[in-house]
Amino acid sequence: MLNIISLIFGALVGSFLNVCIFRLPKEESIIWPGSHCPRCKKPINFYDNIPLISYLLLRGKCRYCKKPISFQYPLIEGITALSSIFLIMRFGPSLSYLIYFAFVAALIVITVIDLYHQIIPDVISLPGIGAGLLASLVIPQITFLNSLIGILLGGGSLFIVATLYQWLFKKEGMGGGDVKLLAMIGAFLGWKAVILTILLSSLIGSISGISIMVFKGKNFKYAIPFGPFLSLGAVIALFYQNEIISWYLQYKG
Repeated sequence: MLNIISLIFGALVGSFLNVCIFRLPKEESIIWPGSHCPRCKKPINFYDNIPLISYLLLRGKCRYCKKPISFQYPLIEGITALSSIFLIMRFGPSLSYLIYFAFVAALIVITVIDLYHQIIPDVISLPGIGAGLLASLVIPQITFLNSLIGILLGGGSLFIVATLYQWLFKKEGMGGGDVKLLAMIGAFLGWKAVILTILLSSLIGSISGISIMVFKGKNFKYAIPFGPFLSLGAVIALFYQNEIISWYLQYKG
């Protein structure tokens, strides 16, 4: 029953995340107006706005104009719902679950916006840094000092890398959005997770980047957003940080 409740809750939040993904890059209100078809602008009735189910019943089309509805909508709802289940299994019905669910939800929005627009909205990352620092005062998974060091290490390390890259190659290689995102990740997960996130995101990003360049015939100047890889690395660190670190120490030993 708990898993079912968390699934429904996650799907409902996922529906709201789609609104954020669509409107934040346009600097539009995420509250008003209500949900509407992006093609014909008709308001969506509540019975056509049930996460996952309405998409299936409408066969992926608007009830009024019959234009296709992007598969992104059920995909984000499904990913958010699954994230909710995995988090409730990891942390139980607790404050930690709610805080880390909000954290993962923010990463989902950041990932999709960065993929589409190659920007990471400050309206998410900057408040997220403060929220993560405050969260460290009320959850047992991280201390305030760990969170603070995570912010400094996360933001500081990428800032140095970005500055050096720009100085050496006379162009921007990593945006300020990535710097703020890693600072937010450090706030929620701590300094050890920052190191792990950098390693994982660099590894996954390198493999993905080379694969994309090969299949698309691009050179090494082809711009690939790094935010999604940082987000993926952070989620892996959130769930498996202790296991990965323990495995590494045993391997080195």
